[in-house]
Amino acid sequence: MIRGALRRFVLVVAGAVVLTTVGGVLTGLLIGADLERSLVVGFYLMGCFLMVCGFFVGNRGPARVKSEAAGASVVPFLTYGSRRLRWASLDEQHDTINNSAVFITIGIVLVLIGVLLDTRHSLV
Repeated sequence: MIRGALRRFVLVVAGAVVLTTVGGVLTGLLIGADLERSLVVGFYLMGCFLMVCGFFVGNRGPARVKSEAAGASVVPFLTYGSRRLRWASLDEQHDTINNSAVFITIGIVLVLIGVLLDTRHSLV
C-alpha cells in the first residue's frame, strides 16, 4: 500500500517537473532569456505557487455548502435566501489536509530543484 502511494507520488512529482521544465523553456524562448535562468525562475515560481495553493486548500473551513443547486442570485453578495451549510465529514476534513500536504510537498520539491539548478549562488 505504501509502495503504491509512493509510486503515484513520484509520478505526480515527475509530471510537475516535466510541466515546469517545458513551461520554463517555452517562456525563456518567448522572452529571449537564458535557458538556465528561465528554468530556475520557472521552478521557483511553480513551487511557490503550489505552496500557496496548499496553504489555502488547508485553511478551508469546516463548513460546506449543503447543495450545489443554483441559488436566488448569481452575485454572491446579493442573495435573498440563506445559504444552506453543513459540517464537513471527517473524511472530507482528512482529504483537505492530505491535499494540502501534497501541494506543499510538491512545491517544496520544485523549489529545491530550482535551488539545485541555480548557479548564481553557491550552496557551500
